[in-house]
Amino acid sequence: MEKIFFRYRDCWKKKGFITSLLLSFLLAFLSLIFNYLSNIYTGSSLVKPVGDILLDNLPAFNVNFILNEGVSTFIFLLLFFVFIEPKRIPFFFKSMALFVFIRSIFVSLTHLGPPTGHIALDPNDWFSWLAVGNDYFFSGHTGMPFLAALIFWREKLIRYISLFFCWLFATSMLLGHLHYSIDVFAAFFITYTIFEIAKKLFTKDYRMFHEEKKL
Repeated sequence: MEKIFFRYRDCWKKKGFITSLLLSFLLAFLSLIFNYLSNIYTGSSLVKPVGDILLDNLPAFNVNFILNEGVSTFIFLLLFFVFIEPKRIPFFFKSMALFVFIRSIFVSLTHLGPPTGHIALDPNDWFSWLAVGNDYFFSGHTGMPFLAALIFWREKLIRYISLFFCWLFATSMLLGHLHYSIDVFAAFFITYTIFEIAKKLFTKDYRMFHEEKKL
């Protein structure tokens, strides 16, 4: 705990850190609002499902437990790894905000009906308010842990944990018929592009993220 305290103290002293920190939280908050409004818009559009060569030949399984408990576990671990190193916070939250903004635009542009045979999600899932409609392209469950892996690529433990959850969620999306296969596979390519954009937009934060530890 003492080491973490000194890390925060050192970051507070850096010029522009507090401004960047507050901006990262603001962008994250605005992105969630934008995402919610985007889902309401797409949820009001009643469209038919389309064919999917993979899902059409794959039986549907109930993956509620994996998603509910898995997402909660992953978010807890991810936030823990972020907040123990305050220099990571600005770039992490700005990158995630950019991811949510861009995905919300894709969702608004692409209206697809629920895949045939999709399972019903648990209405008591406390993340359900983030997805209220036909938010299929592209898969956030796949893209977000992959983005985390890219952000923490130099940290092997966090990278492997993120990639594991990425694989787990991507597989669950397909097994539960919760996403079309193109939603899952395209998420990797789009997410990598988002990461590269974030590196260009938030260069100072990215450099600070990878500064060597002093303690």
